[in-house]
Amino acid sequence: QVQLVESGGGAVQAGGSLRLSCVASLYSYSSTCMAWFRQAPGKERECIATIYTGGGRTTYRDSTKGRFTIGQDSAKNTVYLQMSSLKPEDTAIYYCAAKKTVWGFCPNTPADYTDWGQGTQVTVSS
Repeated sequence: QVQLVESGGGAVQAGGSLRLSCVASLYSYSSTCMAWFRQAPGKERECIATIYTGGGRTTYRDSTKGRFTIGQDSAKNTVYLQMSSLKPEDTAIYYCAAKKTVWGFCPNTPADYTDWGQGTQVTVSS
C-alpha cells in the first residue's frame, strides 16, 4: 500500500511562491505515476501536473504551465510542486496522488489514481 504525505502549504500574498513536497512510501518508486491535483471551493478536482518517476516525463495543465513546475528526488521518493507567481485563484487544497504503472504515460483523471495524500491547504491573498 502506498502512503503519501504532503507538506509545504500555507498562506502567501499574490505573486509569492511555495514549494509543495510529497513523500511516497513505495516499493518501486521508479514505476509510478505521481500527480498533483487541487480542489478549490465549489470546483471540481483538477490535475495540475504529472510525472513518471521512471524517466521523468511530465505533463502540465495549460492554465498553470509556466508558473508551476513538477520535479522529483528519486533517491528520497519525493515529488515536488514549485509554484511561482501565485494568484488568488490558485487557492485550493492541493493533493498528491500516485498510480503504479510500467507504461510511462500518466493520466490526469482523478479516478485513474489509486493512492492519495491528505491534502495541504494553499491560500493566496491579494
